[in-house]
Amino acid sequence: MHEVGIANAILEAVRLESARYATARPRRVSVRIGELAAVDPDSLRFCFEALIQDTELSDLELEIEFCPRRQRCPTCGAEFTVVDYDFRCARCGEEKTDFVSGDQLELASLEMEEYEPSTA
Repeated sequence: MHEVGIANAILEAVRLESARYATARPRRVSVRIGELAAVDPDSLRFCFEALIQDTELSDLELEIEFCPRRQRCPTCGAEFTVVDYDFRCARCGEEKTDFVSGDQLELASLEMEEYEPSTA
């Protein structure tokens, strides 16, 4: 299950960025996962939650954006989402289309919140 490694890499990136802002703490991290990235979003979420349990990041939320496979038609320029492995252009019917996206696995954003530790 490589989702554990991916979840760990996300958390390392969060920790690295958080270290730059001493008075803020991370609240939400967003990732984009392409249909072709071979990552199961439910497994990733499970691994992420297991790794943050009982840590300083236990309140961190994971937001996952699923990105379907997209193709572009070289004939008419239309971009379309591939459905049921049908790579034909939805506009003109051209059969030879070009891959545009759907294999990404990227950190999209990190939301931080100003934080002052209690002195009590």
